[in-house]
Amino acid sequence: QPQLAQTGGGSVQAGGSLTLSCIGSAFPRTRTCMGWFRQAPGKEREWVAVYYTGGGAEYYADSVKGRFTISQNVAKNTVYLQMTSRNPEATAMYYCASRAGTCYLSSSVYNIWGQGTQVTVYS
Repeated sequence: QPQLAQTGGGSVQAGGSLTLSCIGSAFPRTRTCMGWFRQAPGKEREWVAVYYTGGGAEYYADSVKGRFTISQNVAKNTVYLQMTSRNPEATAMYYCASRAGTCYLSSSVYNIWGQGTQVTVYS
């Protein structure tokens, strides 16, 4: 069973940048959707960005568009989320996830998950 291991995260001042990494133990290199999701205390898990390895298409939630970037390094079996956080509303536990095939925005269809990493944005 492939696994995802996350690194990165921590605290950052509003306006600062942070990069999260998601390393796959057995990374399918094509036709896989990689996603980043987040969950703030008391809120439901929401999608942040997804990346389809089959064609390189990427999609972003409106709340992060223009400030977050999802990317992949195939040789390193790693997917990244580069974040420039505008305000403390980005504070949440961030998760990477993967599924075979097309990207969807619902977290329920992703079957492989990273352990999560905390991101705290302070003003």
